[in-house]
Amino acid sequence: MYHGTFPLRPRTAAALLLSIASLGLPSLHAQAGADASGPRTIRLEGTPETTQFGWYNNATPPVLRIRSGDTVVMETLIHGHKQVVPDLSIDQLTTRAKQEQAESPGRGPHSITGPVYVEGAKPGDTLKIEIGRIVPTAYALNFNYPGFAGAFPKQFPQGQVKYFYLDLARQRFEFAPGIFVPVRPFPGIVSVARAEPGPYGTVPPGPFGGNLDINEMVSGTTLYLPVFVDGALLWSGDSHAAQGNGEINLTALETSFKELHLRVSVIKGGAKLDWPRIESPTHWMAIGYDRDLNVAFDLLQTQTVKLIAEQDKISVEAARRRMTATWDCRISEVINVLKGTYCMIPKDKTVPAAAVPDRDDARYFVTRASDTDLNKAMDTASMAMVERLTAEKKLSRLDAYSLASMTMDCRLGPPSQGEREVRCLMRKDYWKAA
Repeated sequence: MYHGTFPLRPRTAAALLLSIASLGLPSLHAQAGADASGPRTIRLEGTPETTQFGWYNNATPPVLRIRSGDTVVMETLIHGHKQVVPDLSIDQLTTRAKQEQAESPGRGPHSITGPVYVEGAKPGDTLKIEIGRIVPTAYALNFNYPGFAGAFPKQFPQGQVKYFYLDLARQRFEFAPGIFVPVRPFPGIVSVARAEPGPYGTVPPGPFGGNLDINEMVSGTTLYLPVFVDGALLWSGDSHAAQGNGEINLTALETSFKELHLRVSVIKGGAKLDWPRIESPTHWMAIGYDRDLNVAFDLLQTQTVKLIAEQDKISVEAARRRMTATWDCRISEVINVLKGTYCMIPKDKTVPAAAVPDRDDARYFVTRASDTDLNKAMDTASMAMVERLTAEKKLSRLDAYSLASMTMDCRLGPPSQGEREVRCLMRKDYWKAA
């Protein structure tokens, strides 16, 4: 991802109050008072004063204080503190990325809005974050660097950046002539502060949330994060208009949000989370992340069994049986230092395991691979899809890499004693939309 620089001006309370007041929404002064008018909706603009570039730090002064139950309407910025604009070349992006890493090793490329201090949140609590309306900006991009980063840097010594204008009225974008892909926005990063002091780059996710890149975190879902410091300190960024399960070329459909509605509540007591959980109207989601996809897969099973046992109030053994009977698990990304996996757990106990085709059918192109090493299985299955798109759909290899990163859906086979399987799906109707 791109690394650039942006001059930061000292944050002033007056400037922030003016920006919020000009929108006719509650000011910081009003929300910090002792009124009992109930939950408020407060806009937080993305400005140099309310965003950070590439680092989390639990010593960062909050840019906003809210109460449990309030809704924050965040504006987020695209990578590099809004310096990524249409018509920048891949050479320009690459040069800036290398310069930024040389000047500030470990820094992430993300612009993150926050931190937001949640009154009453204490270590050991859980932060409930309900994702509401999401309004992307009109342009987005996808890119891979030449010969470094992403899942296959050696196979792609050439880089490419592609810019897209989003048809928000029809909720889609045109990848290439005759290839139309739905827009499905979600925040790649929703994070609380770590317990440990000091700056941390925004690339690796963790128990604090962060760069999870789970494309099911759309409007209508809820994220639960463990709290590690007073006030939790909430950020969001890395805004996406679409992403595949895998995100193999390094980036999704990267954009920024005019509005990201987050209703934030503090849950006291109850089960203490050691990893984030996600809830949709129909499913619970457990996650597993590690540098090694095999370890991430093992952690995923542990977290899934734990979640089922707690929700259904059943034994670990019964929960494991239910996990297998309803198996629907995916690879979220393989490019964020820690590779990601997640399982969809239906709330309706009668729902069977997801039917994932093992070969092409009327809806999908399918590639698959098995190996005792899950990393190799994922590499083989996903690269096979790139090669198929190149050969059968006459895309350039770079375009096939890009399209797969934004749209391919890589699924995990159920646990077994032998080889581990990955199936990667590509919808055929991308080529049929009118």
